[in-house]
Amino acid sequence: MRTHGKNFRAAATKVNRENPYQPQQAIELVKSASFAKFDETVEVAVRLGVDPRHADQVVRGTVVLPAGSGKTVRVLVIAVADRAREAEAAGADFVGIEYVSKIKEGWLDFDVMVATPDQMGQVGQLGRVLGPRGLMPNPKAGTVTFDVGRAVRELKAGKIEFRVDKSGNVHAPIGKLSFSKEQLQTNFSAFMDQIVRAKPSAAKGVYIRNVAISSTMGPGVPIDTTPYR
Repeated sequence: MRTHGKNFRAAATKVNRENPYQPQQAIELVKSASFAKFDETVEVAVRLGVDPRHADQVVRGTVVLPAGSGKTVRVLVIAVADRAREAEAAGADFVGIEYVSKIKEGWLDFDVMVATPDQMGQVGQLGRVLGPRGLMPNPKAGTVTFDVGRAVRELKAGKIEFRVDKSGNVHAPIGKLSFSKEQLQTNFSAFMDQIVRAKPSAAKGVYIRNVAISSTMGPGVPIDTTPYR
């Protein structure tokens, strides 16, 4: 059983677990309850009324956070010729088909891979390495595309991917604690809008069951789900 330190317990006393907060109040509480000595990530956890064991109830998607993610994302693009030059111009950190061989040799110094559809035959060889790490490009995430310039710009601007886990929960970062309340609220709204849009037609009953927001080290603050029902 996990035990929390006195700083966490002191912060947790500020949160009324029985009384869900409005997003603005919750964000203010997350910021005021922080006790860590570093710039924590602010995360949202959403419990959904879906059964991910059924393919038609899997919730996944992407959202470009309007205020950015606060994270420097290293983007690798597997493309050739004009597409490779387009990726470089858009600010990709690593570009070229030769990175397929480097990855086979153990190189993994990137956060997201983008690949053009014509190169997926090459990238497919890396499934055992990339799959378990969540690094495999995917058309639904916009990382398998001929429009590599746009993909790179969106990732650099704060595009994140989300996917429901086996328990029906979605976790996503929406910025850093150093962000202003307005920036965090804008990112939260964009993320929740996308979660609502991603509702599968097969999902029955209450779709959004619980929402909580927290910092890396801090307690979760429950958010009122009424607006999403």
